[in-house]
Amino acid sequence: MGRIAYLNGRFERHAEAFVHIEDRGYQFADAVYEVWALFDGKLSDPDGHFARLERSLSELQIDMPMSRNALTIVLRETVRQNRIRDGLLYLQVSRGVAPRDHAFPTTPTSPAIVITAKAIDRATAEAKAAKGVSVITVPENRWGRCDIKTVGLLPNAMAKQAAKEKGAAEAWFVDDLGFVTEGASSNAWIVTANGTVKTRDTNANILRGVTRYTLLDILQAEGISIDQSPFTPAEALAANEAFITGAGALVLPVVALDGKPIGNGKVGPMASRLRCLYIEQARATAI
Repeated sequence: MGRIAYLNGRFERHAEAFVHIEDRGYQFADAVYEVWALFDGKLSDPDGHFARLERSLSELQIDMPMSRNALTIVLRETVRQNRIRDGLLYLQVSRGVAPRDHAFPTTPTSPAIVITAKAIDRATAEAKAAKGVSVITVPENRWGRCDIKTVGLLPNAMAKQAAKEKGAAEAWFVDDLGFVTEGASSNAWIVTANGTVKTRDTNANILRGVTRYTLLDILQAEGISIDQSPFTPAEALAANEAFITGAGALVLPVVALDGKPIGNGKVGPMASRLRCLYIEQARATAI
């Protein structure tokens, strides 16, 4: 069966689904997106993703394309039509189609919505997590509203490409003060020598990661010390462990930074434990 996409009220073959050339998401990155991890054909962290979607749209003054209940039905149907058990579900909402002008259109437009889904081999993902990944650092060069999950991801794409060229899986942005902000497509974490799990607070210019928030709840429930404050690349290299979080990464151990080992250069017990705990909760709460 070929892939199926949802586009503005219709399910179409993935290869035949197209947006208008004057869609503002295409011309101005005037659009937001969300990505759900899929477990057993169900959407993980549903409330967190819907809340962030609604907030992002509100910040850009774009209307929700439909109610949360209606959108849930469409998202589930996209998963069903693609016959996916484990994978990722992508949703994008733009302001819609309007004659090209930087200012928002004066004539009301209907938000344009695109939904796609793809399968993931969980066995391959677990093998990757068991080995750990490497990360590089790049200068922070993004705009000042990274709290909005927009499709304006060129700096992120360039950072990912730089990582790929160096054989790394992710790039961590480092701000002018020398602190890590976040990854190109993930939140960044370290485990200090005393066992405290540390990640940057969301008051900084970082995305409010849904997986991040779920993991913070898990850490609190497990009685693990948490420190939401910035850390430097040097602190990361001196840490016992490091990992990244996101809908695609889930909780993914990091074993090297800029070519140098973190801790003993192997996946640590904390990251492995947290990955298991997160997946267990994500499966239990998916809808």
